[in-house]
Amino acid sequence: MIQGSIVAIVTPMFPNGDIDYDAFDRLIEWHIASGTDAIVVAGTTGESPTLSEQEHCELMRHCVDTVAGRIPVIAGTGSNSTREAIYFTRAAMEYGADACLLVAPYYNKPSQEGLYQHFKKVSEEVDIKQILYNVPSRTGCDLLPPTVARLADLENIVGIKEASGDMGRCRDLLRLCGDRISIYGGDDATARTLLLEGGRGNISVTANLLPAQMHRMCALAMQGDADGAMAVDAPLAALHDKLFVEGNPVPIKWAMARLGLIKPGVRLPLVDLSTGFHDVLTAAMRQAGLMQ
Repeated sequence: MIQGSIVAIVTPMFPNGDIDYDAFDRLIEWHIASGTDAIVVAGTTGESPTLSEQEHCELMRHCVDTVAGRIPVIAGTGSNSTREAIYFTRAAMEYGADACLLVAPYYNKPSQEGLYQHFKKVSEEVDIKQILYNVPSRTGCDLLPPTVARLADLENIVGIKEASGDMGRCRDLLRLCGDRISIYGGDDATARTLLLEGGRGNISVTANLLPAQMHRMCALAMQGDADGAMAVDAPLAALHDKLFVEGNPVPIKWAMARLGLIKPGVRLPLVDLSTGFHDVLTAAMRQAGLMQ
């Protein structure tokens, strides 16, 4: 079972937009040494919408090879095209990924039945563990709990990343299908509460900056230690919030570059963090103990 603190890892890039694989490898080693429990590669935070097909596949393969079985690798393989989702999911399986993360199809706004048939088709076509990913603020559609409950009957659908930030929604999922699939947080601000109530892990943006702390918070919360988890999480509350002052991954990559973890670099149509947000994000980083 994949559980705990799961980093939605950034894709380091040079200022010209090329992928910086040396920096990517350093991040992987740092996460493993810091206790990160699993890695999501080529997800939203990894700028998957701007990766070419070749880059997407190479990044997945490279991550699996570098991790070399030390922790699980979850490959982001979702698409608004069912055929493309199958293609990327099959590639990830062939490269040796432990599971795939499949976002709800975006932009074309399928019905609940369309969503069910989409995920069912990928499940039938590719024999790898699959985690659904619901993030309605980005996709323009909402994978509802009754549809998730139907999908939970499929053998290789093993979890859902619920990134709505709505704890009522998370509780519905725990009630309807928490005994059949793992419910993962996709919102750092509510992750502690979800884990205390039965969630299996958190797919985290904040973990890109504080892997050891996020691992510790998740472990304590999953053990039922509410006070211990709060003590770790409380100083990070402002960071959980301010990492989304602009579209992810713009703020997290700016913060990581500020600390020297990566070079500055995002791909168009994303641009560097607006100067008006520099002070507020710096203050949150200080509160989290990242800066003096």
